Amino acid sequence: MPEALPNSNDTIVLLHNPKCSKSRATLALLEERDAEFSVREYLTDPLDAAELRDLAGRLGKPIGEWLRSGEAAFAESGLSKQASAEELIALVASQPICMQRPILVRGNRAVIGRPPQDVLALL
Repeated sequence: MPEALPNSNDTIVLLHNPKCSKSRATLALLEERDAEFSVREYLTDPLDAAELRDLAGRLGKPIGEWLRSGEAAFAESGLSKQASAEELIALVASQPICMQRPILVRGNRAVIGRPPQDVLALL
């Protein structure tokens, strides 16, 4: 069963890409601190459009600010970061590689782990 975005401050989910060095560093940082969290590998268990809209609110940033515009899938989409939020959400829902990573979600807040230490603000 996929790990849903948490609705409680007692639940922490790391949106993780094991091939990404920043994501692996963030995972290690959380483990070193004995944080209780679950992992959602968003490339194999992508967020749907509703979850992405929800995540934008938790991050407090429009989706254009947490896209990986250097990804080939983004270039192939023909979109720009200035495209409508719904177009960008549809892109990330279908091409999750275009989402910035890692992202730590706790309750109604989320933070991008770039640098990895940024996630400590949610612990």
